[in-house]
Amino acid sequence: MGQPVAYTLSDMRTALIACCAGIFIMPLMSTMMNLALVQIGAEFSVGSKSLAMVNTVFLLSSVIVMVPLARLSDIIGRKKIFTAGLLITAVSSVIAIFSPSFEILLFTRLLMGAGSAALSLSSIAMITDIFPVEKRGWAIGIQSTFIYLGIALGPAIGGFMCDLFGWRALFSFIIPFAFVALFFILRFKKEAISEEGASMDYRGSLLYGVTVILTMYGVINLPEVWAVALIFTGAVMLLVFINSVKRTESPVLDMSVFKHKQFSRACVAAYMNYASSYSVSFFMALYLQNIGALSASHAGLVILVQPLVQVALTAKFGSYSDRIPDKRILPTAGMAITSVAVLMLILLGTEMNMIHVISALLLLGLGYAMFAAPNSNAIMSSVPPRNRGEAAGMTSVVRQVGMMTSMGIAMCSISLIMGTADGINPSTHGQFVSVIEAAFSVCLVMCITGTIFSWFRGEASENNQKSE
Repeated sequence: MGQPVAYTLSDMRTALIACCAGIFIMPLMSTMMNLALVQIGAEFSVGSKSLAMVNTVFLLSSVIVMVPLARLSDIIGRKKIFTAGLLITAVSSVIAIFSPSFEILLFTRLLMGAGSAALSLSSIAMITDIFPVEKRGWAIGIQSTFIYLGIALGPAIGGFMCDLFGWRALFSFIIPFAFVALFFILRFKKEAISEEGASMDYRGSLLYGVTVILTMYGVINLPEVWAVALIFTGAVMLLVFINSVKRTESPVLDMSVFKHKQFSRACVAAYMNYASSYSVSFFMALYLQNIGALSASHAGLVILVQPLVQVALTAKFGSYSDRIPDKRILPTAGMAITSVAVLMLILLGTEMNMIHVISALLLLGLGYAMFAAPNSNAIMSSVPPRNRGEAAGMTSVVRQVGMMTSMGIAMCSISLIMGTADGINPSTHGQFVSVIEAAFSVCLVMCITGTIFSWFRGEASENNQKSE
């Protein structure tokens, strides 16, 4: 176990700037790309299901490496993992600019997913390590605000850049932020290593990766029979993985972390939150440009409504979570509001009602803002310091798996209703709206389930906070 490290206010400020600049890149890479999908589909002659893979492969690779990287950050340090994530993101963005084919573009998105995983898990672990418990919710709220700022700016920037310069220009916008984050993380001289000298569980890492690939590839290819078989095989591999880590002295994932009821149920709530709402930006980008007949830039401005609410309110709710004794109230209320927003999306029709669309996005933004930082604060504060790496990794994993599940639901709905003729044109507008109805009906059930888990997570444990 590494020795405790004392952090000054300057250390906290420098690390927080680096983490915020780095984490800002992730949502930009997703939301900007949503506004580029129509152009990408036209250039490479691919349909809506293939276009969904642009974000899906990004999420898949991030989930595959998330847990091994979380363990590695315990052994070699969060700063090193964060720096590696920045470099991978910058290099893959340069390659993406010159993608000669759709397959090469997907490969760069795969690399970006790995880089974003490194940034995500290491940043929240660093913030949790560096900031004292009485300021942690505020710091996580600031970081979450930058996530939502990226979500907010992504559609507008992506839409305008696509209209003016084409979709390839989007990747050039990411690179400067990577260098800003790199500058500040190199100025941060300290490094907390919670398991220095421990060995890396390569067998467990391999089993975890195989489990994720089989399960998630099955999910995104439903309702094919072979996809169901892959999910079943993945479930079997999950049992093999759990058995392996329980018998390993230095496991890639310490399963004892799930004995903390508040942690495990908060993770379930986070999974349900992202699974029920992540595909909104994907569907709205296609809905507004095809059925709403808006340009990419105008569609981006409409989608901007949701993340603007999140930017305005996330840090405030994160700060409130430090002061409210019952940590269930804010995230549960956020999930309930998100449920209402998802219900409104089910009611979208082939004739676009702008007031209806904006109202749903406003509610979704409020629900996210109320849920995200308070729930992350509860997760990270519900485990002892020695489990911070696992907690940070699982916080990111449940988010990314939830996002993948949401995209899997979207792709499955497209396959079931539109089949192989998944191009969107006036003759298929009715089918596309039916896809939205089907996808968000499933998402609504998940959202309600998440609300229940959020409330019945149990009271916060004081022992873990007192040990800090």
